[in-house]
Amino acid sequence: MSQVPGDLRFTKTHEWVRLLPDGTLEIGISDHAQRALGDLVFVEAPEAGRELAAGDAFAVVESVKAASDVYAPVAGTVLEGNSALAGTPELINQDCYGAGWIMRLQPSSKDWAAALLPAADYAAVLAAEGD
Repeated sequence: MSQVPGDLRFTKTHEWVRLLPDGTLEIGISDHAQRALGDLVFVEAPEAGRELAAGDAFAVVESVKAASDVYAPVAGTVLEGNSALAGTPELINQDCYGAGWIMRLQPSSKDWAAALLPAADYAAVLAAEGD
């Protein structure tokens, strides 16, 4: 069964969002997503300064099984991509909700959370998918 931390928001496409103390957002892929992908061998994180609309592909994660795009859960400006993932993509497998974050974003709207799922609702999505 996948871990679903209660302090995060999620998308149905398995991205997570954490509100940081300065009002910016940290974003990555969920435990369910990293387990479905398997051992990651490459991650392309976004460059700082890139403007994203909600739903834009912002990163690529590749495993021995497949390559997948990662989609922006909310609109905003990329502040930082996690450069540690270039040399150690397995950080996502080891700690997807911590050291394995993919980008930090300045959201364009204060109501960024409105379109995202609370942890309990995301857990229900996973249960419906059989996880």
